[in-house]
Formats: sequence, C-alpha cells, structure tokens
Amino acid sequence: MTYNKQHLQHYFPFYLAALLTLTPWVSSPTALVMGFALASFGFVPTTFALGKVTKKLLAYSIIGLGFGIQLNEAIEATSNGIGIILSTIVGTLVLGWLLARLMKLDKVTGHLIASGTAICGGSAIAAVAPAINADEESTGLALATVFVLNSIALFIFPVIGHALELSQHAFGTWAAIAIHDTSSVVGAASAYGEEALKTATTLKLARALWIVPVAFISALLFRSNSKKITIPYFILFYCLAILINDNLPQFQMVYNGIFDISKKLLVLCLFFIGCGISIDKIKSAGAKPLIFGVLLWVVISTTSLLYIMNYIQ
Repeated sequence: MTYNKQHLQHYFPFYLAALLTLTPWVSSPTALVMGFALASFGFVPTTFALGKVTKKLLAYSIIGLGFGIQLNEAIEATSNGIGIILSTIVGTLVLGWLLARLMKLDKVTGHLIASGTAICGGSAIAAVAPAINADEESTGLALATVFVLNSIALFIFPVIGHALELSQHAFGTWAAIAIHDTSSVVGAASAYGEEALKTATTLKLARALWIVPVAFISALLFRSNSKKITIPYFILFYCLAILINDNLPQFQMVYNGIFDISKKLLVLCLFFIGCGISIDKIKSAGAKPLIFGVLLWVVISTTSLLYIMNYIQ
C-alpha cells in the first residue's frame, strides 16, 4: 500500500497528463511534447509497458475510425490514390537501395529505413526485420531514425499545408503518402481537419496493406529463410467497421460516438509515443542513418506534394 501511494505521488503528472489528452484541450502535437517532457524528467513509470499498450490502443483506435468512414468515400479515396501509392512505394525502395550504396550505409539498415519510409514506418520495419534476419542494432537504428522524422512531421506538415492552402482532401493524401507511421499520419491529419483525417486514414491503411508483399520480396532479396511476417490484422477489422457502417445505417449515432472516442484515443497514443522518446535513443540513430532517412523523406515529400498540387488539389 505504501509502495502504491509513493508510486502515485511520483508519477501523478504522468497519469494527469494521460487523462488530459482525452479532453478537447490537448491536440496531437501537444500530447507528443507532453510525453517527451515527462520522459525527460523521469515521470514515466518504468513498469508501464508503453510499447505494447500503444500498439494495441492504436490498432483499436484505427478500427474505431472505420465507423466514421462511408464505404463509397473509402473506395473513391483508395481508387484515386492507388497510382501514387504504388509509384511512391516502388520509387522509395529503389531510391533507398541506390542511396544506401552511394552512402556506404549498411544494406540491412538502409533497407529497413527505406521500407519504413515507403510504407508505414515502425510497422513496416517490424514486419520486414524478421523477414531479412535483421539484428537488434539495425532494427533499432531504423526505428530511431523513423521515429525522429515522424515527430518532426507531426508538427511541420499542418503548417506547410495551411501555408500552401491545401484542401482537406489534398492534405490528407499528402500526409498518407509522405508521413511514416500511421499514428503521426492521423495525428497531423486530425490537426488539419476531419475530412483530411478520413482521407489520410483510408489511404494510409491501403498503403499499409503493401507490408505483406514487400516483406515477402525483401525475404527473397536478402535470401532469408525466415517465414515470420507480421501481418497488420487490424486493417481487416477497419474494413469490417466500414462495411458495418455502410450496411447498418440505423446505428449511426453509435458509430459517431465510437468515431469521436477513437480520435481522442489517438491523441493518447501520441502521448504514449512521446513518453517513449529518449535522448539516448535519438543519439543512437547516428548521423549517417538519419541523413539517409532525411534524404529519402525529403524526396518522397516534395515529389508527392508537387503531384498533389498539380493533379489532386
């Protein structure tokens, strides 16, 4: 009992901040900064399994967002974006391979970062790593690099979008293409607007489906004997939620409630992700992997933005 009281007293700021993220007063970028600040001052419980909780909570939140998306909107967004999805995935992987050779970066680390940039950040890295027998160091470097860029994107993308006067649909498309992790995509898109959030979520999850073929191809390219591939099953449940919403419209009030709760849970996810940031983790990425990741990110961001401004905006 004494331990519990001491625990609550010391980590009270953590629990208070977590509750605040569920209110309308805390945005996604603010939640991320709050998490990082608390982690820096040692207010995040070490016994709290942040990684596992965040992963599950994010999956549940994405499924919940499916109840706020109409089937015809999902089909339209996916069909309109399939060309840019395929071209950016293939282009990023090829450019990553060439750039890694040019920079003399470890090919495994380079491929992991390129896969994370091409598809969906940490999820893609987690799926591809066992397929190519990547060691913990390479996987950690790739994750740290993508994590840093995700944190930056969460803040600067909405600013750029407003500066360029991008429409909700255009920004949602850009966020889905150019931001790595699903959590940061939905965080940036939700800060921009509800229509942007719907477009970004649909396109990002359509993009995430390519984890499976990319992991298989990666295993063949690296001649790995591993068959362990992480499949994001929550995508299937997300699609199921859209189908339920479309076929049972009489429960629309319930769906709206689930959708609103899911958006707030996403903010909580960003807070937990911020709590997982450490200066040591950022430093461990080193200069070369970070430069490699930045170059890839700049190319995919600028080329996709130019395409969107000319053909989608």
